[in-house]
Amino acid sequence: MHLEKLKKSRILIVDDKPENLDVLIASLKRRDYAISVALTGEKAIALVKESPPDIILLDVIMPGIDGFETCRRLKEDARTKDVPIIFMTALSDTVDEVTGFELGGVDYVTKPFKLEKVLARVKAHLTIQSQKKALMDLNATKDQFFSIIAHDLRNPLFGLISLIELELTADQLNDWIKDVEISTKNMFKLLENLLDWANIQQGQMKFAPTLIPLHIIVSIGVDMYRTRADQKGVRLESRISSDTTVYGDIDMIETVIRNLLNNAVKFCSEGDEIVITEQPIGDNFVEISVADTGIGMSEVRQKKLFRIGERHKNIGTDNEKGTGLGLILCKEFVEKNGGNIWAESQKGEGSTFRFTLPAIMQRADLQAL
Repeated sequence: MHLEKLKKSRILIVDDKPENLDVLIASLKRRDYAISVALTGEKAIALVKESPPDIILLDVIMPGIDGFETCRRLKEDARTKDVPIIFMTALSDTVDEVTGFELGGVDYVTKPFKLEKVLARVKAHLTIQSQKKALMDLNATKDQFFSIIAHDLRNPLFGLISLIELELTADQLNDWIKDVEISTKNMFKLLENLLDWANIQQGQMKFAPTLIPLHIIVSIGVDMYRTRADQKGVRLESRISSDTTVYGDIDMIETVIRNLLNNAVKFCSEGDEIVITEQPIGDNFVEISVADTGIGMSEVRQKKLFRIGERHKNIGTDNEKGTGLGLILCKEFVEKNGGNIWAESQKGEGSTFRFTLPAIMQRADLQAL
C-alpha cells in the first residue's frame, strides 16, 4: 500500500480513559489518519457495524462488556470479522495476551504507551490488511480471467468444430467460409485483449508516453472499422482537429479507440451514425468522445461496465457477441495514462463513451526524465 493511502486509513479507538484518548488521537491525527472514538464496547460494535474502520485499537478493561467480549462479538459477525484488532491493556499477563490472540486479535500494546511502537504496529497491520485485500482481488481477477478463457474461447471453437463436421453442399460453402471468418476474427480479438490485459495486470506492458497527434490515431481506428460500418449501413465520422495533441502511450490509446469503435459499430444498425469528437478540459486535459445513435443501454447495464466481475451478455445488432473485456481494457489503459473513462446512455437513444487524456507532459513524467 502506498504511504498516502495508509495515512488516509480510518482508525477506531475504543477506550474509556480521556487521558489515553488524548494521547492517541493527537499522535494519529498528526499522521493524517481519520479517527473515530467509542467509550464502551457496545458503542464500538454499533459503530463498526455501521461503517467498518480499517483497524481498531481496543482497550481490554472497560465498563460494560470488556475488550475481549467486544472482540468476540465482532469476530462472530460476517460484516465485521475481518477488521484487524490491536488490544490495548495495562495487563502484562501472558494468559491475557493468549486470550486476545485466540479471540482473533492481531496484536497487543501495553500501557503506558510507547507511541512509536503503537504507530509502527498500526502501520504494519494496515499494510498487511491492504496486501491481503490486494491478494484477494488478484485471485478474483485471475478466476474471472480463466472463466473468460474457458467460456468465450470454447464457444467459437465449438462452432468451428461443428461446422467442420457438417457435410456441406457447394451453395452452403460460402456461408461456411463467412462463419469461419467471423469466428476466427472474434477469437483473435479476444486473445489480443486477453494478452494485453494479462500483461498490464502483471506489470509487463511497456509504457512509453509521448506527445501524439490525436487525429492520426483516431483515423487509424476509423479506417479499421470503416468497412464493417459500411456493411451495416452505419455512418462513421471523425471530427478530431489536426491541431489536437495528447500525451500518452500510443499503443494503449490506439487500443482504447479501437475497442470503443468496435463497441459502437456492434450496437448500431442501418441509418445510425458514430461520431468521434474532442474538446479541451482546461489547459491540461483533452476529452475524447465516441458517440453513437445505436440501441443504447439500460442504467443497470451501465453500472456493470468496466468491471471484470460482471458478465456481458448483450448481443450486437448483427448478432455480434462480446465479453465486455474490451471496455475493461479501455479503463485500465486510460487510467494508466492519467485519465478517466465513463459512459452516458439511454436505452433506444444511443451511447456516448468519454475519456480524458493529458494534453501535456505530466509532472511525474518530467521528474522521471
